[in-house]
Amino acid sequence: MGTDAAFLAPVIPAVTFALILLTGRRVPAIAPCLSIAAIIASFAVWIYVFVAFLDDGAGTRSVEWFTVGGFEFTWGTTVDEISIVMLGIVSFVAIGIQIYSLEYLRGDPRLWWYFAVQSLFAAAMMTLVLADNLLLLYLGWELVGLGSYLLIGFWWERRSAAEAAKKAFVTTRIGDVALLIGFVLLFRETGTFDISTIITLAHGGVVDDTQLTWALLFIFGGAAGKSAQIPLHVWLPDAMEGPTPVSALIHAATMVVAGVYLVVRLFPIYRMVPEALDLIAVIGLLTALVAGVIALTMTDLKRILAYSTISHLGFMMLAVGAGAPGVAMFHLLAHAFAKASLFLGAGSISHGSGQTDIREMGGLWRKMPFTAVTFWIGALSLAGLPLLSGFFSKDEILLAVHTGRLNGGFLIVTFVAVAFSVLYTGRMLYRVFLGPLLPTNEAAHEPGSRMWAPIGIFALLAAGLGGAAFEWSHDYKGFVSWVTNSEEGFHLSTSITGASVVIVVIGLYLTWLVYVQRRVSSVGTRRRFGPLATIAERKFFFDEVYQWVINEIVLKIAALTAFIDRAWVNDIGIDGPGKTTRWGGSVLKYLQTGMVYNYALGMVIGAVVLGVVWWTI
Repeated sequence: MGTDAAFLAPVIPAVTFALILLTGRRVPAIAPCLSIAAIIASFAVWIYVFVAFLDDGAGTRSVEWFTVGGFEFTWGTTVDEISIVMLGIVSFVAIGIQIYSLEYLRGDPRLWWYFAVQSLFAAAMMTLVLADNLLLLYLGWELVGLGSYLLIGFWWERRSAAEAAKKAFVTTRIGDVALLIGFVLLFRETGTFDISTIITLAHGGVVDDTQLTWALLFIFGGAAGKSAQIPLHVWLPDAMEGPTPVSALIHAATMVVAGVYLVVRLFPIYRMVPEALDLIAVIGLLTALVAGVIALTMTDLKRILAYSTISHLGFMMLAVGAGAPGVAMFHLLAHAFAKASLFLGAGSISHGSGQTDIREMGGLWRKMPFTAVTFWIGALSLAGLPLLSGFFSKDEILLAVHTGRLNGGFLIVTFVAVAFSVLYTGRMLYRVFLGPLLPTNEAAHEPGSRMWAPIGIFALLAAGLGGAAFEWSHDYKGFVSWVTNSEEGFHLSTSITGASVVIVVIGLYLTWLVYVQRRVSSVGTRRRFGPLATIAERKFFFDEVYQWVINEIVLKIAALTAFIDRAWVNDIGIDGPGKTTRWGGSVLKYLQTGMVYNYALGMVIGAVVLGVVWWTI
């Protein structure tokens, strides 16, 4: 069965990581070969597991890991629709990105280390999505965080990259602590970390309702950290300091989708707590809206894409909160390939033109037509242009919000968030590719085949995966139905789909007027919005607020704690008895001099004192 072989998918790149550590420094050229061969082998394992799954169905394979206090902890894998989708995305996207990296990072002196960490990163994510229990999942979760820290800070000589790596690690650590608390609460209530057993016991009424609610809220805190939901989203834009292929891997297939995957995996118990789903929906919608507004003001191409990722992760969380985890997975799939093509396309643009600021670009379609076409496909797919894959997944989200458990206000705000996604997409596409070719871009050129081939493949998938939404046979009623193992098929609402298409058309037309026709002044538009534009450009002051909290509260509390530790605990509590004993000894030593005249003097003084006391009495 596929469950017997699934564990090989993460094991192969994990072993490769160890091999590269042992040989990479001495034989650097072997590292890319080992890493790419390993991820191709993992993809081959996925193919075998997928074919076996179609024949045998879902299954779990576990072996004993260790036993403590009568509790047995296992190490196992789960093969079902959700893990199959995630394993395929991770392994396939990682192949393209690693091949792309051969050209993009050619000549880097630490290329061997890059491919070593790439293998670790892929292994950690595959462990996470295959884990049949929360303990093993948490191990993969933490290793994903470590891999992101090492890859974001790959160019650690640049202070900005080092600071971005630390920011990502610390910010997600806040969520990871919440996640651990949630897992421990579930273990305390059920006595197990096994996911299927926890779900069964929860549905059986074994878990206290209050404890379950708190556990799920804490777990969502961890998911919000990894998937960059407000207010723990601030690390993701700064993560652009890493190499562009790293950004593509993080945004498309690994770290940022881990949180969405976790909530979908535990959705059978999340739907038992409507309050938790309400919170997920609110945070998701707020994230989609705020990130879309900020993206409209960014000028760095990769940061626009970063805020686009945050926004679309918000849409995924919104779908889960609306009670449609299958829709969230469908958008995750469409987003993965679209965002992979976009980030790799952004790397192609910076590699070929030397520019990262969209204000310094323009007319690049003349010099980079292939990159332009693939970039437009990925961007318009996520904007929701009809017939591209993102159109179908976004339409399903809107329908889920409309027909789900949320009120009408959610749908209105969701349409507003969709509108902003169209506006920042149009602004980005027109500023980068259309208009006159600037003199600074005269030398721009297309990348080599090792870079454009993965971009092209991902763009084709971003364009054509929408077909997976439809029913193709009696056994396959569409992706949403298949991934949730339900009878619910693909739906279209004339009113919602029509409104969505109108928003896309109007949004692209408005940005055309501003950035191509120049009939509307972007400077004048910004001036009219005044303080609101400033707030958006300053990213709603999240970074400033956090920095103020750190400087004025955290550091001062830390200084006070350090003073108490040094002055009271250390100087008084620990050193105090020793110092008192030493002082007492230094005083008492004068009573034992070993000289007769000192003792005689003492006796005389004592007699005089006694005489005076007797006389006064």
